[in-house]
Formats: sequence, structure tokens, C-alpha cells
Amino acid sequence: MTTKFLVFSALLAATPALAADDGSAVDAARVEKTVASSFANAPEGWDDRLKQDDAQRICTETRNEPPEELADKIVAAEKAKVKLPEDGKVIGDWKAGEKVAQNGRGFQFSDPPGTEAGGNCYACHQLDPKETSYGTLGPSLKGYGKGFKFSDDAAKATYAKIYNAQSVLPCSNMPRFGANHVLTETQMKDVTAYLFDPASPVNK
Repeated sequence: MTTKFLVFSALLAATPALAADDGSAVDAARVEKTVASSFANAPEGWDDRLKQDDAQRICTETRNEPPEELADKIVAAEKAKVKLPEDGKVIGDWKAGEKVAQNGRGFQFSDPPGTEAGGNCYACHQLDPKETSYGTLGPSLKGYGKGFKFSDDAAKATYAKIYNAQSVLPCSNMPRFGANHVLTETQMKDVTAYLFDPASPVNK
């Protein structure tokens, strides 16, 4: 199963680059058929996870470059899914947030049911300037909170982006951690604290 997933991921990554040369359109039916056949033995309850929602469908069909009208449609729909904490507080424990950022477990075939998921933030971002291992798919977040002068409004906007990145940037590569129930409210508060707490190494 893991091998199938890796092969399928590689195919998806390669297809846009190859097809873009001749300007061919995405064959949505072929995409759905490929996904279904690649996960023929998927665990019970995975059916919904293998179906694209409207945002994913639009991004697939437009190769992540939706026209303005569709981009606005995605942002509006995804903003409606964002749920801020009822207590109005988006800052948690930065030390716990650091652990979430470092943790790449959860939702993998090798993970036992109930495994707590992490954000795997370092796979795409630089955060703590002393950390030497990080990805560059996303922007560096070094000094993030300091750059926003630790603004409450910026912290809430950041929590919202962690909750659902497509509420800010349509077709974003960043997972929709809250909307897809990957991280809990507490975990998202903790990650926001990791970015905004003056004591966090991110802001040193």
C-alpha cells in the first residue's frame, strides 16, 4: 500500500509538468479513476478522503492557477469553514507547539489508529534559526511573530491560516489542518504560540 501511494504521488507530481508542455487539459475522470484504483484496498472509512472537494477539484482542473473568479470562490468557501476558538484566544503553549511543528507522525499507513498527528511544519518551513534541517517549499517563518510586532490580529489571522490555508491562498500546498481535522484546536493554538510568543526560539 505504501509503495502504491509513493508511486501515485510521483505520478501526480510529474503529470502537470509533462502535460503543461502541450497545454492539454486535466482529465478529471482519469484522475478520479487513478486515485480509486491506487487505493483499492484502502482502510474502511477512507472513501470520503479519496473524493476531491470543490477546492481540490478546481485546483486540479486549473493546475493550481484558477482564474480570479474561481480563486475568489475558493477563498470565500474556505473562509466559511474556519472556526476560531470560542474563548477568543489563539495563543497556547509555545513549547508544546514546537513539538507539534517537529512531529511528522499521523495519518500514515504505518501509524496505529489513534496516533496523534503532528504538523510536520519543518518539512516546508524554517522556524527556529538554530534548527539546521528544514524544507523550503514554504517561506521561512524565522522571526515571524517579531515581524508582526506580536499583533493580536496577526496571531488570529495566522491561526485561521493554520486552520485552513486556502481561506487565504487558493490552491495552497499547505494542509488544511483544522478544516480536515488533522490538528486539534489546542495543537493549533500551540503552533500559533510557537510563532508568536516572544519567548519562542522562532523569535530569537
